Amino acid sequence: MTGFLTLLEKEIRRFMKVLVQTVVTPFISSFLYLLVFGVSLGASVPGKDGVSYLAFLIPGLVMMALMNNAFQNSSSSIVSSKFSGDIEDLRVVPLSENEIIWAFALGGLVRGFIVGFVTFMVGQVFHYLQVGTWLGVVHPFALLYFVVAGGLLFGLLGIFVAFWAGSFEHLSAFSSFVLLPLTYLGGVFLSIDHLSPFWQGVSKLNPLLYLINGLRYGMLGVSDVGLVESMTISFVGLVVFYLMARVSLRRGSFQRW
Repeated sequence: MTGFLTLLEKEIRRFMKVLVQTVVTPFISSFLYLLVFGVSLGASVPGKDGVSYLAFLIPGLVMMALMNNAFQNSSSSIVSSKFSGDIEDLRVVPLSENEIIWAFALGGLVRGFIVGFVTFMVGQVFHYLQVGTWLGVVHPFALLYFVVAGGLLFGLLGIFVAFWAGSFEHLSAFSSFVLLPLTYLGGVFLSIDHLSPFWQGVSKLNPLLYLINGLRYGMLGVSDVGLVESMTISFVGLVVFYLMARVSLRRGSFQRW
């Protein structure tokens, strides 16, 4: 386990050295989202099942921050290593494919968890100032499951995309044109119950909907989709993205750009 733990430690140390980028920037983003949507517009947006819109919004922002940062951590680490030529070291180190994949994925999970926790604490402050109470956790085990599943899933996706990307522009394009729209349309800001039947059906094709609503169920006890359905789809997604990451690692280019 020495090589695996060393690579994992390296991934954690890498993002801990740039705390302004990994913690302060998401803190400001969460603050602005909560201020604009949760406070300024929250009074005019209906909640769900007796839950205020501000409380409804917080779990969505937590999962969005977790997923984005897990993806960015693993993908940026590999792309940077490709650029500098360090990625070639993975060909000679005594590490198996599984150890390499899970070290990068767990590194993304740790970063995503830290940023998600910061987002949650910011939301707690807003909720206390607006409502006068702290936001509790209704189903802690469901919350833990979707935090781990979401972080690992997007850490694995970052590995796959990073080996596919030929430049930082490709990585940025994937984040902007694929990941960001799916995140925003995954129920972060609005319940799909407020959509027409057609768009509800379209939204249910988005796998991020199940991760976001799974975390919302764990925190608030409300969800647009069933818990079993969310857990099943997230687990299947985890397996599929693991296989994609393994194929990309095996076939990906280790050559320096």
